[in-house]
Amino acid sequence: MFDLINPTNHEKIGEVVLGDGKDTQKAIAAAKEAFKTFSRTSVEERIKILKNLKRAVEKRETELIDTMILEYGGTRQFCTASFQNMVGAFEHMIETLRYFEFERRAGHTLVQMTPIGVVGIITPWNSSNGFICSKFATAVAAGCTVVVKPSEMSALQTQLIIECFHEAGLPKGIVNVVNGLGNRVGSEIVNHPDIAKISFTGSTRTGKMIAKGAVETMKRVTLELGGKSPNIILDDADFKDAIPQAVYGAYMNSGQACIAPTRLLVPQSRLAEVNELAKEAARQVVVGNPASENTNVGPMVSERQYERVQSYIEVGIHEGADLLVGGMGKPEGLEKGNFVKATIFTNVRNDMRIAQEEIFGPVLSIISYENEEEAIAIANDTPYGLAAYVTSSDEKRALRVASQIEAGRVCVNGFKHDALAPFGGFKQSGIGREFGSFGLEEYLEPKSILI
Repeated sequence: MFDLINPTNHEKIGEVVLGDGKDTQKAIAAAKEAFKTFSRTSVEERIKILKNLKRAVEKRETELIDTMILEYGGTRQFCTASFQNMVGAFEHMIETLRYFEFERRAGHTLVQMTPIGVVGIITPWNSSNGFICSKFATAVAAGCTVVVKPSEMSALQTQLIIECFHEAGLPKGIVNVVNGLGNRVGSEIVNHPDIAKISFTGSTRTGKMIAKGAVETMKRVTLELGGKSPNIILDDADFKDAIPQAVYGAYMNSGQACIAPTRLLVPQSRLAEVNELAKEAARQVVVGNPASENTNVGPMVSERQYERVQSYIEVGIHEGADLLVGGMGKPEGLEKGNFVKATIFTNVRNDMRIAQEEIFGPVLSIISYENEEEAIAIANDTPYGLAAYVTSSDEKRALRVASQIEAGRVCVNGFKHDALAPFGGFKQSGIGREFGSFGLEEYLEPKSILI
């Protein structure tokens, strides 16, 4: 049994029975059997299933949002956006499927894009159902069946999404869910010969372990891993708009987001101005009850995560960075939950641990640069390469800079999302891509038929 704890007040809100290797084997066997027929379905049949899934999820909007707030501590602002992404996952995959070419010509050869097989889906606790929906939607579009191992910390959310999937009247065996720990359920998925592919979102450390295990049976892998995203504010930007936006962006999903721009790169000549603007913006950030419409930062998901973030704040102080706002301990009046003060360090060097390692909490590092070339060099001086951000009043200049950054996704002048564009990381931020036709191809194997 695993206890589910409300991160806002540490009260127990439920418990879940954890599955084991045998449960996982049964799930894999069911998915394997279902694949025999589901892999031969038409595009029209798959679109119908995706439409049914979209309708079923839409019906439970209030419950899905409220349960995420309760169990995860995500802010209402973020959980509402996460719900929209759940629905959008089915909508955008329908759009992709309508125009996707499963048969192509290469020279004189017929190339068929065939479903890869049973897919093991392993998801983290931040936006758990959003990841489940996007990965499952892609699998359905490809004609693959799945076994899902969600985070055991997200069991109430998982229960709700399973009910939605059941409501959609899916063919037997195409989706199978096993709650359990990574070293039991996750390991069985990674090592089982009947799993053809793993789609994982989570830490780089766990992603490396999955990749090592998957190679034994030559599983295909899509790994969306950690990030330490740079946010370059060029000297011609409107700082009064860009700096507050950067602060709020760093705190997206209470800082528990792999794409959060937690390294703010600004001109050295304007550092004093940036510090004042950032300090003022941080004063406006509301840390508190995640159910409130006005809250920007909720609690960390667990006590363990709270302690991890505290340890990094302590590291930043010892490394010699200047603490601009926030710091150690809990905000006044929020001692019962896993709340962290909205924290900003300035005069940070890019070789400090707080600039190089993923903290996964509301901690922003301000790093100064002398010129555009140094800004790009600092941005790329990281083992990660998931996302990046560039702000400039000159869009052509911003595009030129964006083109030189080693990241899978770069946003120009704001925080943007396109569910049809490829998403994934350079370097240690991952392997492969998700979303749209690029994501769909990750679930397919090209077969050449020479006639």
